[in-house]
Amino acid sequence: QVQLVESGGGLVQPGGSLRLSCAASGFTFSYYDMRWYRQAPGEEREMVAGISSTGGSTNYADSVKGRFTISRDNSKNTVFLQMTSLKPEDTAVYYCNAVRTKLLSYWGQGTQVTVSS
Repeated sequence: QVQLVESGGGLVQPGGSLRLSCAASGFTFSYYDMRWYRQAPGEEREMVAGISSTGGSTNYADSVKGRFTISRDNSKNTVFLQMTSLKPEDTAVYYCNAVRTKLLSYWGQGTQVTVSS
């Protein structure tokens, strides 16, 4: 049974930091590229960051470059998103996504991040 379980979300003040984790099971994690998406109320889901299966390549949305860092630990089947200098506009539900091909992809259920004073 495939599972992606996100954790680490919560309420944080502007300028603060959070570290999201996504624990994977039920598939060969090291074969999959991993991505973090987010969706704010009334907005479309957008990709925030991605990392290749080996961890050798990463990419980021312009809105988070220099503030967010994606990483993975293939020995623990986990991907992380370190978020710093958080802004109110970062408020969203954050989703973990595992991608092997266009037709083979898994999603987590999401974790809420709220940036507010």
